[in-house]
Amino acid sequence: MVSKKKKKYSSGEGAQFMTRKAALKKLQLTLKDFRRICILKGIYPREPRNRKRAQKGAGGIKTLYHTKDIKFLLHEPIIWKLRELKVYQQRIRRARAMKKYGQMKKYFRDYPDMNIDHIVKERYPTFVDALRDLDDCLTLCFLFSTFPSLRRVPRDQSLLCRRLTVEFMHAVIAAKALRYVFVSVKGYYYQAEFEGQTITWIVPHHFAFQPQSKDDVDFKIMSTFVEFYITMLGFVNFKLYHSLNLVYPPKLTSGFSSKSDKDLIDERAYVSERIAAMNIPLVKLSGVGETEEVPEIDIFNTEDDPQKLEEAKLEAEKIKKLKTLFDGIKFYINREVPREPLVFLIRCFGGQVSWDRDHFVGATFDESDESIAYQIVDRPSMEKQYLSRYYVQPQWVFDSVNARTLLPINKYLMGAVLPPHLSPFVDKTKDQVYIPPEQRALNDPEFKPLDDDDDDGEIEEASDEDEADQSDKESEIDAEEALAKQYQEEVKQDSSSDEDEEDDTNSEKKKLAKEKKKAMAVTSGVPHKEHPYLKEIEDKQAFRLREKLVRKKHRNLYKSMKAGQEKRKKEIWLLRKKRRLHDEKVKEEKKTEKRKQKMQALEAACS
Repeated sequence: MVSKKKKKYSSGEGAQFMTRKAALKKLQLTLKDFRRICILKGIYPREPRNRKRAQKGAGGIKTLYHTKDIKFLLHEPIIWKLRELKVYQQRIRRARAMKKYGQMKKYFRDYPDMNIDHIVKERYPTFVDALRDLDDCLTLCFLFSTFPSLRRVPRDQSLLCRRLTVEFMHAVIAAKALRYVFVSVKGYYYQAEFEGQTITWIVPHHFAFQPQSKDDVDFKIMSTFVEFYITMLGFVNFKLYHSLNLVYPPKLTSGFSSKSDKDLIDERAYVSERIAAMNIPLVKLSGVGETEEVPEIDIFNTEDDPQKLEEAKLEAEKIKKLKTLFDGIKFYINREVPREPLVFLIRCFGGQVSWDRDHFVGATFDESDESIAYQIVDRPSMEKQYLSRYYVQPQWVFDSVNARTLLPINKYLMGAVLPPHLSPFVDKTKDQVYIPPEQRALNDPEFKPLDDDDDDGEIEEASDEDEADQSDKESEIDAEEALAKQYQEEVKQDSSSDEDEEDDTNSEKKKLAKEKKKAMAVTSGVPHKEHPYLKEIEDKQAFRLREKLVRKKHRNLYKSMKAGQEKRKKEIWLLRKKRRLHDEKVKEEKKTEKRKQKMQALEAACS
């Protein structure tokens, strides 16, 4: 029998990939519906190894999907729901064109809803899987919670985002799960920990919303992502509240329901109600006791590294102290301070907080309360002050949380120049990381950064040290030259000693005769002196030889690793250069200011 000839591109990458046009034809969907279902199901374009084979010999660059992913979508019941929605939209358009408004209202009333609960359960079979993928969900939901009603965003979506985000913040407060916080230009970075999973999200600063004139952002695609994330966050909130023995859904104010239209207009009233809701404890389930804390460290740890176990114990102790950082401490927030992040932080760690009840709702105690320990202000001075409390700036709260202890307040007093706000999100596994001087001072108590209040002579010495740092390469070259000279001198000394030995050959023969007699005696060894310059050269040569032994299939990977190391080294060098230039600029400004003060003092003395 003659075997049939195999058709080209029927196997391999030609059969594994499918273009978007072919996928639309197979699924019989529009591009709009195809994008929507791909976002909901988590299917994304793929990059093939050989694009020409994957595109069946066609040129150019096309969007490719795995064939198995498209076949997986064929069995999705939500496709029939999309087709049903398309039919209803055609009926509504026809009724509007024929001016049958009664029939159009009936179609709107019977418009089918799309339920995507089964997709969330399918993508996240366990609760830990959902927590692991919660970063983007929270960031986008917090962003949409700040939006008013937009043209391409459903009206109820932003309201639902507002309610779900406030519920999640309440769960973080009840569980005391917050670990780090950082304030940047983009917003407030928070990091919480639930069931061993770290969740990091961004809350944008609350500014007045400005609608965009150009369509630079596709809000329709973002709204589709939010549609999935809302359902996902609802599942997560339900599970968190029941694990914390809290009633779900919590009873919040009327500003978080879609029935009230007033709060859509009055944004200030909504923000005030949201902050007031965070200052109220949640209702716990009746008849259920307090949940026991799960031990942080597994005592049946199989690792034999005692250092890691000790580090884990220290980390557990720090977290235990962090949970009660503000326990029993009362804070009062002035009206010029952004209240929402501070209320969230203080409540997460057991503190009590209040504000001016005449301007905002939800205050629990007045400013005249003598038990207030800290008043948070953001102005240079105040007329009326109480002796029983400290007046600190808001950064003290953020830095104390990151340091996991109450920092000294002398650098954060009212009107003081604040120290730099350092980011706690540093990858400790990387070896090439730029560490600013302030962070080095915190890590190493022996490290002494340059003081800002030095005299002119000390400032000049500091500038000399900066110049020395600037010429690191030159100093290394000088050190190598010094080592080479030292090596040459030692070689000369050895050669001169050899000449002296040749002159004294007769005396050595007599000594050899005596040494033969003492051949069986034990003598002390002579230490071999290594030359650092030669050792460095030998190490470099050995390293080059090891590089040549890298296999051919791993050579490109090794080159990319070396390129990454060089790139990180360059970034660190640029950051150090920026810091050095900034410090030099600050010192020059201080010098000119001191000169002006001296000139003014001389003029005053002369006059």
